[in-house]
Amino acid sequence: MALKIAPSFAIWITGLPASGKSTLTAALKGQLAELGIDIAVLESDSLRKILTPNPRYDETERALFYRQMVYIGKLLVDHGVPVIFDATANLRVYRDQARAEIPRFFEIYVEVPVSICIERDPKGIYRQAKEGGAATVPGVQAQYEPPENPDLVIYGDREPSESAAQRVVALLARKGCIPAR
Repeated sequence: MALKIAPSFAIWITGLPASGKSTLTAALKGQLAELGIDIAVLESDSLRKILTPNPRYDETERALFYRQMVYIGKLLVDHGVPVIFDATANLRVYRDQARAEIPRFFEIYVEVPVSICIERDPKGIYRQAKEGGAATVPGVQAQYEPPENPDLVIYGDREPSESAAQRVVALLARKGCIPAR
């Protein structure tokens, strides 16, 4: 006899590189763990090393990568594992694919001006873009399409990650994905 698993959910945290997506993801994962919810994080930099070990970051490679990422996320959600996608996904079509395939899907937009992202630049990608070592950085040489109707907007330049994560947890509770606190 198969056990009935409650429907799971997926959250896509999007925003420009260095907007604070990973910091928000870590805070959210921690707060959900406190509630007894173990969530899988699909972080694009880590997955890219496995799925596309020699990335070109062109449109063709990005489309393939995000299609694979969505597939993995859908598999997990279908098996009762909640998922956080921690990925820029610079084109809406990538995130829209996940929304179309995962019934309980939430898009969280970490909004930060590109000038602040350039100042932060923890991975040095904006510096590489300026020096000619990177040719497709979203928000600089490559287009970044912010969500048209995100489920939640986080202001990553002025909102602490812990309180932003609390707002995501509250959204999940309002939508019936997790128990209310």
